[in-house]
Amino acid sequence: MNILFITIDQWRADWLGANGSDFIRTPHLDSLAKEGVLFRHHYTSSAPCGPSRATLHTGMYPSNHRSIRNGTPLNETLTNIALEARKAGYNPTLFGYTDTSADPRYRAPDDPALRSYEGILPGFDVGVCLSEEGTPWLSFLKEQGYSVNRTGYDIYHPDPSYSLKDGEHVTKAPTVFKSEHSETAWLTQRALEYMTFDRQDKFFCHLSYLRPHPPFIASPDYHLMYRPSDMKDPIDFGDVDNVAQTHPFLQSSLNSIRQGTFYMTGTGLTKDLEKADVQQIRATYSALVSEVDNNIGALLFELKETGKYDDTLIVVTADHGEQLGDHHLFGKLGFYDQSFHIPLIIKPPASWNGIRGHSVQAFTESVDVTPTILDLIGLPIPAQCDGRSLTSWLKGEIPDKWRDAVHWLYDFRDLEKGAIEKELGLSHEECSLLVYRDESFKYVHFAALPPLLFDLQNDPDEMHNLAEEPDYQAVVLDYAQKLLSWRMSNEYGALDKYLLTKNGLITPTS
Repeated sequence: MNILFITIDQWRADWLGANGSDFIRTPHLDSLAKEGVLFRHHYTSSAPCGPSRATLHTGMYPSNHRSIRNGTPLNETLTNIALEARKAGYNPTLFGYTDTSADPRYRAPDDPALRSYEGILPGFDVGVCLSEEGTPWLSFLKEQGYSVNRTGYDIYHPDPSYSLKDGEHVTKAPTVFKSEHSETAWLTQRALEYMTFDRQDKFFCHLSYLRPHPPFIASPDYHLMYRPSDMKDPIDFGDVDNVAQTHPFLQSSLNSIRQGTFYMTGTGLTKDLEKADVQQIRATYSALVSEVDNNIGALLFELKETGKYDDTLIVVTADHGEQLGDHHLFGKLGFYDQSFHIPLIIKPPASWNGIRGHSVQAFTESVDVTPTILDLIGLPIPAQCDGRSLTSWLKGEIPDKWRDAVHWLYDFRDLEKGAIEKELGLSHEECSLLVYRDESFKYVHFAALPPLLFDLQNDPDEMHNLAEEPDYQAVVLDYAQKLLSWRMSNEYGALDKYLLTKNGLITPTS
């Protein structure tokens, strides 16, 4: 079979029509979900970009691979989805980025790879490499006649000829480039040329879209696609000071997240945005999601036209979500579902004996994606993997002893300046949190800050911390023990798993 593995950066689960959204327009992804299997309760095990992709590509929890901040090296002795797929005769080819930081133990001190967190995961050939500099796409824009003054995100300044009305937020203005010249469209075309080439061999295409990652600005054909009034209200958008007082981590986050991180002309803190501004940002984010959906529609159409669609395994997911003003936060951080609940759609090839149009309600995690792809192409699952193959769910079967909770790690240390460490009086090693979330409660354990507990049945928006309430101390203890047991059961154990497999005591898909 062919493999098309798509990641959509910063795409949260409730911005997908198939997941129940009543305002977002994602017809092509919704259609793909009907032709495959949709995993409704899928969560990333880490954020931001580098750590989440390290988890996705290795099948390991971040507490084991330890690439837990952008720029933290990924252990070069670990295997990954690309290296493993080569064992089945694939030539995995990347269009986009993997944000992999090189292991300095195997590099010369002056190796340029050590100066960037945007390296390429070992095992991938490069079809197109798109770092934050965006050089190949910007070169294309110059060929189309656009003025490109510098590399990076400068091209995302709004079109100066567009006039905003009084009170309209700047993210309503369009880009200077047309939609057919956007990074999303350009990357789609490059991947299409690779996949539809008259080839005899099977392909493995990893297409990594940047959008709807900031800067939040849409091209002219999309920027008016949604109205701010179409957007659902941000969660807990009341008195920002009350939100900040609920926990030191939230207070620090609210006082550090800057508007300029999310659009080119932003100044000040995101916590100071008015509700109307947040709604416009949400509308622009929605337009970016729909643009990606339309481009994926073009991919699927061409695969069908060239007769490759039925023979192609298609996996679509995200690296992490986006707060989008919920709880006054922007970006991907912390413990709220908006940053960690992400979509997952898997469409097996037509010849594969599975179900179609089914939604899985069980908890799945990003560590499951690599084991699933390897299992589907007939490869053993590496002993390092913490995740499990989802192939039983694709057949309509319920696996034995499936998880009843999801878990994630977020490391919030400031590796460059140590600012948050100084602010909160913490060491580098104390700047992390672990989450244990099931259907009933979410427990958040900080290494050196007070814990959090939310009753998800009665407080699904996570607005009331119960960790200090006398009536909930037994629940806190119970979930702290569950988290400890989970953590102990998932220590890195590739070698002991190898022995257990060799002796027939477990199977590679266990």
